[in-house]
Amino acid sequence: MSLSATIHRLPRRNRYVVASSCDQEALETSPLGDLLLFLDPETDAEGLRGTFPLIGVAASDAGSKALQAALKRLRKIGSLPDVPVIRLQEAALASDAELVVQVLEGGLGRLSRHMAGANTELATLRRERETLFENYRALENAFHARNWDTVSEVFGHGPFIDPKDQGLAALLRETEIVQLFPVSSYAVSGFAVHVRDIPADETGQLVVTLDYVESGEGIAEWLIPYDSITEGWNFFSLPKACDGSPRTLRLKISATGGLPPELSLGHVITNERYAAQARMPHADLDMRPLALRIFTGLPGARPTALPNVFTPSTVISGRKVEDYRLPVELLRAVANVSLSPIEPSFPTVRFLELEDAIVCHPLSEGITAGAVRRVVAPGTARISARAVIDHPEGKPGTVGLMLVPLSADIRKQIEALADGRSLPPTTFFSGWTEITAEQPIDINFMLEIPTSRTMDLVVLSKAATNSVDFAWLKVFNFRLVKYLEKSPVREVANA
Repeated sequence: MSLSATIHRLPRRNRYVVASSCDQEALETSPLGDLLLFLDPETDAEGLRGTFPLIGVAASDAGSKALQAALKRLRKIGSLPDVPVIRLQEAALASDAELVVQVLEGGLGRLSRHMAGANTELATLRRERETLFENYRALENAFHARNWDTVSEVFGHGPFIDPKDQGLAALLRETEIVQLFPVSSYAVSGFAVHVRDIPADETGQLVVTLDYVESGEGIAEWLIPYDSITEGWNFFSLPKACDGSPRTLRLKISATGGLPPELSLGHVITNERYAAQARMPHADLDMRPLALRIFTGLPGARPTALPNVFTPSTVISGRKVEDYRLPVELLRAVANVSLSPIEPSFPTVRFLELEDAIVCHPLSEGITAGAVRRVVAPGTARISARAVIDHPEGKPGTVGLMLVPLSADIRKQIEALADGRSLPPTTFFSGWTEITAEQPIDINFMLEIPTSRTMDLVVLSKAATNSVDFAWLKVFNFRLVKYLEKSPVREVANA
């Protein structure tokens, strides 16, 4: 093989144009020569290695047909885009080829220079980011090496027991208590609330949420079982000390389940803004704040020095959070969608007016179900409720909650659940929880992904033994939490 032939076979750079080998003699000496890749009739994918063709050119009709046939064979390459073919006129071959070169090299050159600049800036930003993290890590290590206290108390308001206090335990189950922090959010890493009394043999959860007043963005949520709470100060740790611009922190405390622990209040203050508040009036919340301690640390760093600390159950990460309850008007419209061959002489699904509860009496066969339409708002991430068998001789049963899209057939979803088949990904089921007459239970239903549309809530029950005598199962105290960044999806309800 001659030296000229070897040079001719060397790979060329920037081969953006393809042509048929039939037109090689006419196009090779044109201004497109350095950008051309010639395809013979038997070209396969290996012939395009190291190239990215953008356009095809032909100097003759035969060359155009041969090129289109070759490109058609090459369309099996998934990464190869459709390549348009243009026909160059033989009389103006040089001028047409020069125009194609200018269009290609001009646009691609500008794009190439822009991408090169962007890659350079990206590499610089990566190096700066790595340096910043290294410096931050060194600073944090220096704090720990010198045993400097990374958490310090900046505010404290001790408990004050008034003999006239009625207590806030019942209020926590009906609504939430809101307390603003009297210090700015900057560097706040944790807080503590005081508990003066813990009822015995009560089950449930204390729900604690912290967010920003100005934006409504949440920081974290704590779900604390009653048996984990101790009398005295209970410490809560943030996922990291607050950084950014100073803002106002808002603490929300509510409860699900039985009688919750009794929170302590402090002395009367003159500033109503920093007094504890609730949606429902309460005699104890009269210009008195919660007994509270606030701690600060290194902004952006995880606090490590709080004793016996409760870590967040959920890091809300800046999302807006809203706690809402199901309206009585909608609960009153609960519909019986049970799937059972038994037709009892008494109503198995109904609403109790004075207790705001749904009765869902299990049957010895099938599933008893009550559906409440259009009550679960878009963005809902958690549902909690209280369940009890309201008869001392009631037989045990199982209870669960299910969220069903408006367009779905609820009975078909229940049928799939009864048959043990998997539910559609748009339907959510809490799982079955056994309940007896001896002890009420709490149903806490956490969704991995918040709902994106309005949904129906279905209360389900079924037998746990051969008998369901006096198994008057009541479900009440429905409480839901939603994230407000979700955009609702419009959906037509299934008639």
